[in-house]
Amino acid sequence: MARTLILGSSSPYRRELMERLHLDFETFKPEIDEQALPGESPQALVQRLAEAKAKKVSFAMSNATEALIIGSDQVAVCNGEILGKPHTKERAITQLLSFVGRKVTFYTGLSLYDAAENTAQTVCEPFYVTFRTDLTEAEITRYVELEQPLNCAGSFKSEGLGTALFAELSGKDPNSLIGLPTIKLLELLRNVGVNPLA
Repeated sequence: MARTLILGSSSPYRRELMERLHLDFETFKPEIDEQALPGESPQALVQRLAEAKAKKVSFAMSNATEALIIGSDQVAVCNGEILGKPHTKERAITQLLSFVGRKVTFYTGLSLYDAAENTAQTVCEPFYVTFRTDLTEAEITRYVELEQPLNCAGSFKSEGLGTALFAELSGKDPNSLIGLPTIKLLELLRNVGVNPLA
């Protein structure tokens, strides 16, 4: 019998990535405190939050006690500082201006929680974005007006016009930039016997 698969996220971008994998799944948005702990590294933060989200789903949904639950969390880091979501147009523009010519690292925590076994496979996938050195304030302002990336870590969406801001991308899986590293997710799913190609 196929296991219930639940994506612990309300992100339309993560949902779209899951749909591309030809997997049957449900979605549920877990509400958790996303504040970093004192001295917590970005990598440790996203892994802790990804696993906490997955576990929260198992307690919040009545049909999740035997499910496989996917949790994910992401932060952007520039010059050692964790970048939050801007929430306003002005903050987004300021944040993006500070990235001109710089490299921003995105850390995506991914957790596959097996509710039946009470075990989790949890990893952190980095991805690196270098911003254009010739990026202008006018371009950034226009980008923010068009894309409205106010609830996105780092103030941009790579799945839209965000790529117009970049000089270079590097990492194992470009989907991690969108918030769900599917190469690693499929590996974790194969570890528990779930394979869309089987």
